[in-house]
Amino acid sequence: MTSLPHREPSNDTSPATVLRHLSTGFWISQAIAVVADLGIADHLKNGAKSCAELAQAVGAHPGALYRLLRGTASVGVFAEDETGRFALTPLAALLLTDRHQSWRAAAILNGAVWAWQPWGALAYSVKTGQPAFDHVFGVDFDGYLAQHGEAGEVFQAFMDVATAEEAMAVTPVYDFSGLTTIVDVGGGHGALLAAILKANPGPRGILFDAPHVVASAPPRLEAEGVADRCEVVGGDFFAALPPGGDAYLLKWILVSWDDERAVTILQNCRRALSAHGKLLVIERIIPPGNEPFFGKLADLNLLVMYQGRHRTEAEYRSLFARAGFELSRIIPTESPTEFSVIEGLPTA
Repeated sequence: MTSLPHREPSNDTSPATVLRHLSTGFWISQAIAVVADLGIADHLKNGAKSCAELAQAVGAHPGALYRLLRGTASVGVFAEDETGRFALTPLAALLLTDRHQSWRAAAILNGAVWAWQPWGALAYSVKTGQPAFDHVFGVDFDGYLAQHGEAGEVFQAFMDVATAEEAMAVTPVYDFSGLTTIVDVGGGHGALLAAILKANPGPRGILFDAPHVVASAPPRLEAEGVADRCEVVGGDFFAALPPGGDAYLLKWILVSWDDERAVTILQNCRRALSAHGKLLVIERIIPPGNEPFFGKLADLNLLVMYQGRHRTEAEYRSLFARAGFELSRIIPTESPTEFSVIEGLPTA
């Protein structure tokens, strides 16, 4: 039997090849989601293993698992050696459960039915301007998470990891030391607020979110050593916010809502804010032009999943003005998620 000749990896960058890879991107995202969910990276933490060993450890079909790992290895996630054993690569190591800033939760989320199925109805969103998620599932995104506990846990795990990463980028670029009370609006389990309080011993914090969300926050705040400086309050940011803070922090909140509801949230911040307080919005700002910017694609996800959007600087200035704020400055961060700290000051 004649063996096939060795072929070097293709460096073809023709439009047809590039478009083919782009249009089949969901194959890769699903493959990564499955290896993340199976915990393959954790089983390779102490060294390479054969596919048979991995299949037994995770309860998978050996042949099918080999095909999955061969496919992911072809894009740099895991590597197969000459003996057929698989090992971690720098990309695969990001899927380790106990790794600082693990990407495992995000990979699992991107493979969840409720995350990818609405994208199959992207055309509906483009034609109507309405979230495909609501159209597909008959309930909005937050309502779905409230009804499906496992989905809510996956989403919150992703948010905790993402927020911890973002907190590392925020604290070096913004001076919180002169503040007295920081209110984290929609702050989840308090990862960002905890990081700010740990870096700045003077201020106190108020963590504000839906009651079922903040109910899980106290253990996180205790573990971070800031529980004695942080009050946990449940409520609805469309109704009212805890008053008297001199900084109201909104991370990835306005992106989830249309302009009218975003203005409502900002107006509630304005009513609650102390006389010389500040508004701090942590979000992406869409730049002009055709240069690559992840936020331009993430904006499509917002179109499909929510009723929100990523916005330009001009759009933020307009939102702020409608709610009684002046956009005073924009402070870029070094975060790989490309977000900025957008500061607003109350107008007369």
